[in-house]
Amino acid sequence: MTQRRITDDLPALLAVLPPKYEDQVKLANNADDLLEIILDLGRLPMARYVDREVEISDREVSRTEIDEVLKRIGEFDADNRAGIERTLHRISAIRNKHGAVVGLTCRVGRAVYGTIDIMEDLVESGKSILLLGRPGIGKTTMLREAARILAENSRVVIVDTSNEIGGDGDVPHPAVGRARRMQVAQPSLQHEVMIEAVENHNPEVIVIDEIGRELEAAAARTIAERGVQLVATAHGRTLENLLLNPTLSDLIGGIESVTLSDEEARRRGTQKTVLERRAPPTFDVLVEIQERDRLAVHEDVAASVDALLRGYPLEPEIRYRDEHDQIHIQKPEARPPASQTSAQGLRRSFPNGFKNSRELEKQYGQKSAAAPGEETGGKFELPNNQPLKRVAIYPYGVARNRMEQASKRLGVPVNLVRDLRQAEVLVTLKSYYRKHQKPITIAEEQGIPIYVLRSNSTNQIEQAFVELYNLSETPGKSINLEDISAQTMEAIEAVRNGQHWVDLPPAPARVRRIQHELARQAEFVSHSYGKEPNRHVRIFRD
Repeated sequence: MTQRRITDDLPALLAVLPPKYEDQVKLANNADDLLEIILDLGRLPMARYVDREVEISDREVSRTEIDEVLKRIGEFDADNRAGIERTLHRISAIRNKHGAVVGLTCRVGRAVYGTIDIMEDLVESGKSILLLGRPGIGKTTMLREAARILAENSRVVIVDTSNEIGGDGDVPHPAVGRARRMQVAQPSLQHEVMIEAVENHNPEVIVIDEIGRELEAAAARTIAERGVQLVATAHGRTLENLLLNPTLSDLIGGIESVTLSDEEARRRGTQKTVLERRAPPTFDVLVEIQERDRLAVHEDVAASVDALLRGYPLEPEIRYRDEHDQIHIQKPEARPPASQTSAQGLRRSFPNGFKNSRELEKQYGQKSAAAPGEETGGKFELPNNQPLKRVAIYPYGVARNRMEQASKRLGVPVNLVRDLRQAEVLVTLKSYYRKHQKPITIAEEQGIPIYVLRSNSTNQIEQAFVELYNLSETPGKSINLEDISAQTMEAIEAVRNGQHWVDLPPAPARVRRIQHELARQAEFVSHSYGKEPNRHVRIFRD
């Protein structure tokens, strides 16, 4: 691990302040924790540290003192920010309605070498990474160090809107290493410079600070689609904050409202109108900076967003640095992959989307009965000792690349064929099925099962695969009825004692049937929520 070393050029920032303020900051003798110095007209000057604020004078800031500082710094840009040549410090102005400066925020800029060690493996993985955190938490510091590390082996271009990454002046600060820096004349033009960087300078990595506008989010998606790695920051605390931000939600795929059919809503145990991810995320990995030395890492943003929208959020990986500067990684509780939770033999489920289930029932076996409170699709299975069978699927109007991506994520063997005569299953969209187009008519005549999707989304395709391979349970695996009963009765007692609801752990369909029956006997309501293999039962009063 690289030893952390801090370079802040603090004397250069103190030199632009009135001498009495400079002396008071030095007397505090805590320069490493100094964040910024606040000078507001008619108020006492403040020094903000990591854990406290300190008054650095007993006299209010005067107009003369503010003008004195303005003379010692450069001109303010369109975003009311100025810097000091060859340093990382940032001075931001507050103006009155006439344009006169009445307040200054003098932010200390630091290059902290070694701060990226806690996530260096992610940075060097080639995946696009979004750093999320509140202002002042250290996002830009980590971004600068990431640019330096990546520039050792890759072509890195920094789009530096406010000169915070590479410092003020024409020559970038040494902290960015070999990375090249493009400055932005006006903040509103940041998205244009982002595209220009890709088109003109052949980068392998683009580094961006503070994506905050819709045009910048769209430019980031364009860059990611061109195969360039993105490392960027955005303001926010958690993935959920970003998902609900209408301006920036596209960075993680965006959300849209989808109306389900009555049957689908009953099957899911949800309302008819639900939220789903609109598109693939721009960033592969999202890092929530909870504290300066503590991160929450979502290594698969698409999976995390989907799980959050379904009401069963995935636990992030926690990384932190202790007082001895040692890095610890806490992996989330392991969940069995789809290939382990699925049947060893091919088992098919036929909800409303499938047609011609009678022919397949004859081919693969008898339909199993459904228990109260659980889904009612028929299930077909081969002997348990056979390997998972590869299914030949003919996609009609459904994106093949999304089907391939979904099959990889779920770990199911899929053979996408281009000839309907080779297909075992046809997958199409609701709009095509309603028009009874020729391939659909032929499939019905030949007895090929048809699965109808409501939309051409990855979520819908994954749900189709879950139902096609019936990933809800593992045949032949014994269950402990006593444990299931005890766990369910404990949840029922908790609801009886005042809790609004209790979620039981994810379980296969046959276990959920037992849980539903116990809840019904106790005169409570229960529904299944989530997506296989993480579908679970929730028990509540009404």
